[in-house]
Amino acid sequence: MTMLYSAFARGDHPPPQPSPARGEGAEEVLAITRFIVEERDRFEVETPLLVVSLFDEDELDESFVRLDQALGGAIRRMKASGEISGKPRTVTIITTAALLGDSSSALRAERVAIIGRGKRQDLNLETIRTVAAVGASKARELRLSRFAIAPFGIAFGGYDPHEVGQAIAEGALLALYRYERFKSDNGDSTQEIEQISVVPARHQITASGIRAGVADGEKLAAATITARDLATGPANLVTATYLGERAQELASRYGFSAQIFGKSDLEEMGCGGILAVNQGSAEPPAMGVLRYDCERPGAKTLAAVGKGITFDTGGISIKPAEGMHYMRHDKSGACAVIGFMQAAAALKLPINVLGVFAATDNMPSGSAYRPGDVIRSYSGKYMEILNTDAEGRVVLADALAYSVEQQPDAIVDLATLTGACVVALGHVASGLFSNDDALANSLLAAGDSSGERLWRMPLWKEYHEQIKAPLGDIKNTGGRPAGSITAAWFLADFVGDVPWAHLDTAGTAWAEGSWAVLPPYIQKDLATGVGVRLLTYFARAWATSQSDAAAS
Repeated sequence: MTMLYSAFARGDHPPPQPSPARGEGAEEVLAITRFIVEERDRFEVETPLLVVSLFDEDELDESFVRLDQALGGAIRRMKASGEISGKPRTVTIITTAALLGDSSSALRAERVAIIGRGKRQDLNLETIRTVAAVGASKARELRLSRFAIAPFGIAFGGYDPHEVGQAIAEGALLALYRYERFKSDNGDSTQEIEQISVVPARHQITASGIRAGVADGEKLAAATITARDLATGPANLVTATYLGERAQELASRYGFSAQIFGKSDLEEMGCGGILAVNQGSAEPPAMGVLRYDCERPGAKTLAAVGKGITFDTGGISIKPAEGMHYMRHDKSGACAVIGFMQAAAALKLPINVLGVFAATDNMPSGSAYRPGDVIRSYSGKYMEILNTDAEGRVVLADALAYSVEQQPDAIVDLATLTGACVVALGHVASGLFSNDDALANSLLAAGDSSGERLWRMPLWKEYHEQIKAPLGDIKNTGGRPAGSITAAWFLADFVGDVPWAHLDTAGTAWAEGSWAVLPPYIQKDLATGVGVRLLTYFARAWATSQSDAAAS
């Protein structure tokens, strides 16, 4: 295996140096914030802020009656006047000191935050994440070091305590995440949240289940933050080499294996797609092959494959300058694969996972690949290049064909592949393309559970006609019509009959600008880490379905 190197090591351009006070986001958030599940009445918990939530309905929720009585009917009065609303994400703060007096039933909380849940019929796990995220953000805004939150959705929502606890931890921790690796130490005195107490209702014997769920939520949030850090990181830091090195560090820490193929390895293997896109770059390419073994006899293997274009100029078919800085996020698929490997190992998922990512930047230069070139891929198929800005599918062709050789039971690839998918679905859902209905349906369900929603797009054979090439076997673009579909068909040519799904995350991988719909645990202009939680929710359900099928 070739030793990878970077231009940084040669001294051509020194890498940016992070502030010594700030580290990687996942380690920083989880080192600061800890969860406690309180096994006592929430009225007895001394806290500067108690977060509770309310449906958008005319009558107060049953759980609010006692709270309202303790506050002298303030909630009912404020709701009647419209000051309190159950509409999603609304927040009303009540300072309790003036209302409680010497009441023996008085709350010990200094403040109560009442957050809207929305309609009862719309309740899902994302509702729980959102309340936790809004509560954590409000506590930080109030410069508090700790707060308590009342879970919901167990008695009337049908969710088990583990699911609720995990959702709370995901929402709160992801909302508290910030990317400040390169912020100078400018005296910012922002108060970090050091403790979050989860306080079930006194009639719920749920503490142990919630505690286990919170622990899993912490691990899953950490893995998502790993993906966010890598995807948000600038291209002069997060090169293909850096991705490989980071994957190896995480493999050593969490207990999976990592093999990184360098440029000479890829040349020997015949990975013509990755090498072609890399031709214009001063940075060497890499293909990472990561493996997690659950050590369960007969366990199925899921291959997760990610596009890792560390910066995309478009190459010879260069992009417009406006917005090009966002193209540091074009590696989001590879970053999600790395984060998912961390999650699989940390959570001890009951499946085997093969993670493969193809990484390089796409630069214009005298040696760059050109429109009109014909490239031999790892599989032996010839790709005719019509547009060098359709490079993601070119590198994925090699990664997918390699993954097929490893004989997984299913393949899911993640890629910020096409602007056409953003046109079709906006920033609310990722596009799902699949050759297998059962796999697609399982991913759709996981999207609903994780909040990382998917919408299935067609893969009718008529669309494949658009990518037939006059010189090679297939061309790397079928033109503007159905652009996301023809891109998916290009990838389908390299997976054969293996159950496969392609997730086009071009509209969901980062929060560009000000979207109309934006989960409160995603910061604008930063990576979302999309795919890590989706694949984790999918993997758990997929393992169960495989076990059920084997038993029958």
